[in-house]
Amino acid sequence: MKPIKIESSVKHGDWKHGFGVEIFYPGTALDGGDSGIGAIGRIDRALIQPGHVIAMHPHKDDEIFTYKRGGRMLHLDTVANREEVNAHRLMMMNAGHTFQHEERVIGDEPTKALQIFMRPREGDLEPKVQFESLDSAYSEDEWRLLVAPSGAIFEVRAQAWVRDARLHAGRRLQIPALPTPSSANLLFVFEGEIRLGEITISAGEFYYVGTESQAIEALTDSDIVLFTTDTKAPVFKGGMFSGNVR
Repeated sequence: MKPIKIESSVKHGDWKHGFGVEIFYPGTALDGGDSGIGAIGRIDRALIQPGHVIAMHPHKDDEIFTYKRGGRMLHLDTVANREEVNAHRLMMMNAGHTFQHEERVIGDEPTKALQIFMRPREGDLEPKVQFESLDSAYSEDEWRLLVAPSGAIFEVRAQAWVRDARLHAGRRLQIPALPTPSSANLLFVFEGEIRLGEITISAGEFYYVGTESQAIEALTDSDIVLFTTDTKAPVFKGGMFSGNVR
């Protein structure tokens, strides 16, 4: 199948002028009644200036992976965590039945990040927060498994997988084999420009690539994020942010 572009549904500010948030609901690219695809409910792309505070707010039944590419953020929550999150130290919030947190953009550089809202396998799970320091901010020319139900840096309570790679210009990287026959892939280019088959995908663009297993070619040095979900696995669609909004 030809990859399908996922357009952002909501935009606040302007990424090109120093402050912006774009909200992607991946299911809007498909003909169906779900704003998400499997366990991938929503993805926010954010550029937020230092000094900005996102005040204490709740999450419920969302599995939230914060993927930072630049800047520093101080995370505070209602279970007594006070942790810095940056490109070398990432965070997963498994919100469960009750969870609140605050985010403060600190330092001198703007935060550049994706906030990835995944759907748990069921609602009302126990809340927890995970922080992990990475050996490197980037995975050079190979996939790094960041999120998975098991065996990854971060555990998600859903059939979802998140990988990233920094692919240098002229290099190629094969899309990994799907974990189950009913799985599908989505691809986001954070920085740079790549070619996938006959299409070119630029920074900030998001595509549903389904079961495609061809190689990605970097036209420039590129940071890419691959999302995989089992579309037939049970998911809870009533999450505060990850839930179905259609």
